[in-house]
Amino acid sequence: MPDAVDQPNGSSPFLELDRAAWAALAPSWSLPFGIEELATIVALGDRLDLTEVAEVYAPLSGLLNLYATGERALRRSVAEYLQRNGLTTPFIIGIAGSVAVGKSTVARLLRKLLSHWAGTPRVELVTTDGFLYPNAELVRRGIMSRKGFPESYDQRALLDFVTRVKSGETEVRGPVYSHLHYDILPNASLVVNRPDVLIVEGLNVLQPPGEGAHQAVSDLFDFSIYVDADTADIESWYVERFLRLQRGAFADPDSYFHRYAELDERAAIATARSIWAEINGPNLEENVLPTRERASLVLRKAVDHTVSSVLLRRV
Repeated sequence: MPDAVDQPNGSSPFLELDRAAWAALAPSWSLPFGIEELATIVALGDRLDLTEVAEVYAPLSGLLNLYATGERALRRSVAEYLQRNGLTTPFIIGIAGSVAVGKSTVARLLRKLLSHWAGTPRVELVTTDGFLYPNAELVRRGIMSRKGFPESYDQRALLDFVTRVKSGETEVRGPVYSHLHYDILPNASLVVNRPDVLIVEGLNVLQPPGEGAHQAVSDLFDFSIYVDADTADIESWYVERFLRLQRGAFADPDSYFHRYAELDERAAIATARSIWAEINGPNLEENVLPTRERASLVLRKAVDHTVSSVLLRRV
């Protein structure tokens, strides 16, 4: 694990388990789906098979279920102690990490696995893309080139949304983002109805409060996960994903990135590397990576995109 999670005296706040030790935590858990359904969960460019689901994500879902049910029991006990009727509120999980590291796949997979545990049957997933400012507003503010950086999100709207879910509101509506149009859909909304678990996935969800703010959305998380890998590997995965999109989704005339569809492979690689160097790389180094130390658990990926070790916060 890189030095960022180590303390000056060489100790670490994390307990690290290698792949084999982690897999041994759930040796006989039967998966609730097969390879066909897994294919609908995995994002473009990610590599994930049923073996890794069984060895990495099944134990993780069991751990999260343990935390969620334990938190619910604690709240119930506190309500009884205070002689108040305790309102059951959702267990909130934040999932952070770089562009192209595979966090959206992790989020969708955990949603699926957690919903099969008796203690957490209703699991909702929200991505922070929906809380980006619309492109017109980003242009007005002069930060269109910094889309994905913390200042490009409506942090107040995101905080309000998660607060309302956390407080137990029956129905909470949020915005919807289109990756095809690369913008917020003005007439669409997602609805969250008092889930057992809410997963909030995004680049910057582990950010501390910004300047002048008293609270960040990360303050509302009961558990947080950071999906980690070497920066050079993530850049390679980003370039690979760009090439796949360039041969696929970018061909759609309605795609915001349609202008890249006719690039030859050499030009497409150069374009992807340029975008990484100007936007995604700096955002990772300046904003995303520094939040890794704030996570409850770190999933460490190897060069082949598989999880090589798991680090669980112990202090």
